[in-house]
Amino acid sequence: MSDDVLDDKLNLETARISWQELQPHFARGAAVYVDAGLDLIATARLMSEDNATELKKWMDAGKFGLVSEDQARRFLADNQEMWAVVVAPWVLIQPCRD
Repeated sequence: MSDDVLDDKLNLETARISWQELQPHFARGAAVYVDAGLDLIATARLMSEDNATELKKWMDAGKFGLVSEDQARRFLADNQEMWAVVVAPWVLIQPCRD
Protein backbone atom coordinates (compact mmCIF):
# COMPACT_ATOMS: atom_id res chain seq x y z
CA MET A 1 0.00 0.00 0.00
CA SER A 2 1.44 3.40 -0.96
CA ASP A 3 2.10 6.00 1.75
CA ASP A 4 -0.65 8.27 0.37
CA VAL A 5 -3.26 5.50 0.38
CA LEU A 6 -2.25 4.39 3.86
CA ASP A 7 -2.30 8.00 5.13
CA ASP A 8 -5.78 8.50 3.67
CA LYS A 9 -6.99 5.27 5.32
CA LEU A 10 -5.49 6.27 8.69
CA ASN A 11 -6.97 9.77 8.44
CA LEU A 12 -10.43 8.30 7.89
CA GLU A 13 -9.98 6.07 10.95
CA THR A 14 -8.84 8.89 13.25
CA ALA A 15 -11.38 10.22 15.72
CA ARG A 16 -11.61 12.62 18.62
CA ILE A 17 -12.54 10.70 21.77
CA SER A 18 -12.46 11.24 25.53
CA TRP A 19 -9.84 9.55 27.66
CA GLN A 20 -12.65 8.00 29.68
CA GLU A 21 -13.79 6.09 26.56
CA LEU A 22 -10.21 4.92 25.93
CA GLN A 23 -9.68 3.45 29.39
CA PRO A 24 -10.56 -0.14 28.36
CA HIS A 25 -7.69 0.00 25.83
CA PHE A 26 -5.37 1.30 28.54
CA ALA A 27 -6.52 -1.48 30.89
CA ARG A 28 -5.59 -4.16 28.34
CA GLY A 29 -2.18 -2.53 27.70
CA ALA A 30 -2.95 -1.36 24.18
CA ALA A 31 -3.03 2.45 24.59
CA VAL A 32 0.06 4.03 23.06
CA TYR A 33 0.94 7.66 23.78
CA VAL A 34 2.05 9.90 20.92
CA ASP A 35 3.52 13.26 21.96
CA ALA A 36 1.64 16.34 20.75
CA GLY A 37 4.77 17.41 18.87
CA LEU A 38 4.60 14.34 16.62
CA ASP A 39 2.33 13.79 13.65
CA LEU A 40 -0.21 11.15 14.72
CA ILE A 41 -0.78 9.81 11.20
CA ALA A 42 2.93 9.62 10.38
CA THR A 43 3.48 7.78 13.67
CA ALA A 44 0.64 5.36 12.88
CA ARG A 45 2.20 4.73 9.46
CA LEU A 46 5.56 3.94 11.09
CA MET A 47 3.80 1.50 13.43
CA SER A 48 1.98 -0.20 10.57
CA GLU A 49 5.31 -0.50 8.73
CA ASP A 50 6.97 -1.82 11.93
CA ASN A 51 9.68 0.87 11.72
CA ALA A 52 11.25 0.02 15.07
CA THR A 53 14.34 2.18 14.49
CA GLU A 54 12.46 5.48 14.27
CA LEU A 55 9.92 4.54 16.94
CA LYS A 56 12.71 3.59 19.37
CA LYS A 57 14.22 7.08 19.00
CA TRP A 58 10.90 8.59 20.05
CA MET A 59 10.51 6.05 22.86
CA ASP A 60 13.94 6.93 24.21
CA ALA A 61 12.99 10.62 24.10
CA GLY A 62 9.72 9.95 26.00
CA LYS A 63 7.59 11.00 23.03
CA PHE A 64 6.09 7.61 22.24
CA GLY A 65 5.19 4.51 24.23
CA LEU A 66 2.59 2.73 26.29
CA VAL A 67 0.48 5.08 28.37
CA SER A 68 1.81 5.10 31.93
CA GLU A 69 -0.28 4.95 35.09
CA ASP A 70 0.67 8.59 35.83
CA GLN A 71 -0.40 9.72 32.37
CA ALA A 72 -3.67 7.81 32.66
CA ARG A 73 -4.46 9.44 36.02
CA ARG A 74 -3.64 12.90 34.67
CA PHE A 75 -5.74 12.34 31.53
CA LEU A 76 -8.68 11.22 33.66
CA ALA A 77 -8.36 14.11 36.13
CA ASP A 78 -8.17 16.60 33.24
CA ASN A 79 -11.06 14.96 31.37
CA GLN A 80 -8.63 14.96 28.43
CA GLU A 81 -9.91 14.78 24.87
CA MET A 82 -7.71 12.66 22.58
CA TRP A 83 -7.13 12.02 18.95
CA ALA A 84 -7.04 8.26 18.43
CA VAL A 85 -6.28 5.91 15.59
CA VAL A 86 -6.15 2.11 15.63
CA VAL A 87 -3.14 0.22 14.32
CA ALA A 88 -4.28 -3.19 15.54
CA PRO A 89 -3.78 -4.33 18.18
CA TRP A 90 -2.73 -0.86 19.37
CA VAL A 91 -4.71 2.35 19.85
CA LEU A 92 -2.49 5.37 19.34
CA ILE A 93 -3.63 8.36 21.36
CA GLN A 94 -2.55 11.98 21.29
CA PRO A 95 -3.88 14.75 23.55
CA CYS A 96 -5.96 17.28 21.62
CA ARG A 97 -4.65 20.80 21.58
CA ASP A 98 -7.38 23.39 21.74
